[in-house]
Amino acid sequence: MRVTIADVAREAGVSKTTVSRVLNDRADVDSVTAARVREVIGALGYVPSSGAVGLARGRSRTVAMLTPPLTWPWMGEVLQGVVDTVEAAGYGLLLYTCNRGAESVAHFTGQVSARAFDGLLVVEPEGTLETITAMYRRGLPVVLVDDRGHHPDFPSVGTTDREGGASAARHLRDSGRGRPLVVAGPTAFGCVRDRLDGFLGVLPTGLIAEGDFSEESGRAAVERALAGGARIDSVFAHNDLMAAGALRALRAAGLRVPEDVAVVGFDDIPTARHTEPPLTTVRQPMRAMGESAARLLLARLAGEDPPAGPLVLPTELVVRGSAP
Repeated sequence: MRVTIADVAREAGVSKTTVSRVLNDRADVDSVTAARVREVIGALGYVPSSGAVGLARGRSRTVAMLTPPLTWPWMGEVLQGVVDTVEAAGYGLLLYTCNRGAESVAHFTGQVSARAFDGLLVVEPEGTLETITAMYRRGLPVVLVDDRGHHPDFPSVGTTDREGGASAARHLRDSGRGRPLVVAGPTAFGCVRDRLDGFLGVLPTGLIAEGDFSEESGRAAVERALAGGARIDSVFAHNDLMAAGALRALRAAGLRVPEDVAVVGFDDIPTARHTEPPLTTVRQPMRAMGESAARLLLARLAGEDPPAGPLVLPTELVVRGSAP
C-alpha cells in the first residue's frame, strides 16, 4: 500500500501540517522534531505529492485548464503551450473538458470548491463565462485564452482578429480578386465580428454566409452561393475547416482553385498544409497563446498584479497554393 502523509505523521507523533512544514523546509519546526520526521520519511519510503508539499502554504502547485471538447482542431497547440510553461515552472496541470455539458461544469465546480488547484486557465466552453466570472470574483486567479470578444473582467490572451481579416482581404484585392464570398463563423462570437469587420473594411461584399466552423458548413455555404448564381472569384472562410469544405464544393462544381476561385482560411491548423491545393490562411499563434496565458497565471500566483487589459498577439498571413 502507498505510504501517505498521515502514516508519516502518526509514526512520528506529529500532525500532518507539521510533516508538510518539514517537507517545505519551514523554519517554524524545531530541529529535533524535523530530524525525527525526516527519519520516519526515510524509514517508511514516503514520496511526497505536490499537494502534501503545498499543504502548509495553502498551495497545491497545480493549475487547472477548462476547455471545450478536445476535438477542436487547434486545441492541441494551445494545450502544448500551456503544458510546456507550467511544467517548466514546477507546476502540475489538471485538465477538465466540457464533453457532457452541465454535468461536466458541475463536476468542475466541485473541484474548485475542494481547492484542488491554485489557478485556472480557460478556453471558454459555451455558456460558462458567467460561472467562471463568479469564481474569479470569489478570489480564484483566472486567465482566459481567446476571449472571442467577450472582454471579461479577468486577464485574457487573444489575437488580432480584425487585422487578420483585413490581411486576408488585402491579399485577395492585391491579387486582382473583387467578388468574394465570406463564410463567417457564428456572429455571436466577437472574434467573428472582428474578422468580418476587418475584411469588409478593405474588400466590401454583400455575399456573407454564416457557418458553424465545421467543414460541412463551409461546403454548404459555397454550394448555396453557386446555386444562387453568384459569380464569386474568391472565398474567405473564418476557419480552416470551413475553408476545406469550400475547396470540396468548388472542386465538385468543376471550378479550379486558385485559377477560377481563390480560397483563404483562418487559424493555420495542421490540415491547412495538406489540403489540395495547400491552403492560404491567417495564422493564429496558438502555442504562443497557451504559453502566454500560462505565464500570466503563474505571475498572478506569484503575487504580481494582472495586466490592465488583454494581451493581444499578432496574426500572420501564410500564403500557399489556394491563393498565391
